[in-house]
Amino acid sequence: MIAETAKAPLHRQLYAQVLFAILLGALFGALAPEYADRDWVRALGDGFIRLVRMTIAPIIFCTVAGGVAHVGDAGKVGRVGVKALAYFELVSTLALVIGLAVGEVVQPGAGFPGRPDAAAVATYAQKARESGGPTELLLNLIPDTVIGAFARGDILQVLLFALLFGFSLMAAGERVERLRGFITDAGHAMFGVVAIVMKAAPFGAFGAMAYTVGHYGLASLGSLAWLVACFYLSSGLFVLLILGLVARLVGFNILRFLAYIKEELLIVLGASSSEAALPSLMEKLERLGCSESVVGLVVPTGYSFNLDGTNIYMTLATVFIAQAMGFDLTFAQKLTIVGVAMLTSKGASGISGAGFITLAATLSAVDPRLAPGMALVLGVDKFMSECRALTNFCGNGVATIVIAAWEGELDRATLRRELSGSAGDA
Repeated sequence: MIAETAKAPLHRQLYAQVLFAILLGALFGALAPEYADRDWVRALGDGFIRLVRMTIAPIIFCTVAGGVAHVGDAGKVGRVGVKALAYFELVSTLALVIGLAVGEVVQPGAGFPGRPDAAAVATYAQKARESGGPTELLLNLIPDTVIGAFARGDILQVLLFALLFGFSLMAAGERVERLRGFITDAGHAMFGVVAIVMKAAPFGAFGAMAYTVGHYGLASLGSLAWLVACFYLSSGLFVLLILGLVARLVGFNILRFLAYIKEELLIVLGASSSEAALPSLMEKLERLGCSESVVGLVVPTGYSFNLDGTNIYMTLATVFIAQAMGFDLTFAQKLTIVGVAMLTSKGASGISGAGFITLAATLSAVDPRLAPGMALVLGVDKFMSECRALTNFCGNGVATIVIAAWEGELDRATLRRELSGSAGDA
């Protein structure tokens, strides 16, 4: 529904429109920063993200509850969930190690001339403290009210309720057949809403990019450009090597997969948010041959538990800050970074800037004296958020295909046919 047909002229294809909007926004922000750094420009990007976010909770509910209800076997749901979480933890650990290794080898923070300003990150640190520890995280999975979870757009809480509701429908059997059909139809209708919203994607991408460049300026990269380059390098290595190897083991080519989801990647790039293209990704994964039930369970779960780009950022940024502030991290502290980042990253969803907030919790746990150093990356965090979101997005797409293949619910003939077609279009 959302993807453009291959026969459409280039200027009518969504990914081409978004790419042009991103380039135009960057040019506008660089040449006229005084106009680009305006609330109305920012509102274009923020407004588009809000339009998409309003559809996420109902789509998650309909796909998860409907998927569970149609499974007919409660054991399958648990089996898929366990397999998904095991895969998430394994790949997330590799992402954390890559970020740590690149930071140690390249040492982007060595000799950094800047000085942290604790006041500049006071708001972020306060948010990190308010997020609480593991106990609070577990309690936050349970909504005070179901309506409140939907109103706040809390994906984990909506996911929990959707699972419970789906199990209830499964147990009720034929008595609720009409309700199951209604939920499935409602999910298709919500995808239709997303298709309409996506028409505004080029405007959102233009506004987000123009405001970013106009507000922070191209010169804001300055001496921190090396950190940004290291982060993009780490993410690229992860996608091409780790995810590429996983894809090869499953039986598809990672580059062809990236070409297949190019429209969604450009939307994520323009919005700095992986959730902006989440519904479209779910639809494309089903079109690739993944079963609807696996897509409905794995993608929403991965949205909160499989954040590879955020994991790379957490370890690399922590090492950079330690180097810039002259801290020599011990081996035990490095292990602490990996362990703590594994937990704190679970609270960082696909929203732009969430990774920066959870970075505060990681730094405080490793050594409280490192927390003020967050100010060192404050100016360029926005430029890294796009890459975080892109890497998270790619990781969740690959994870869904892996779990579908693991469950024997992947149509490999469809997968080969669809990816071969995308290779020709790319």
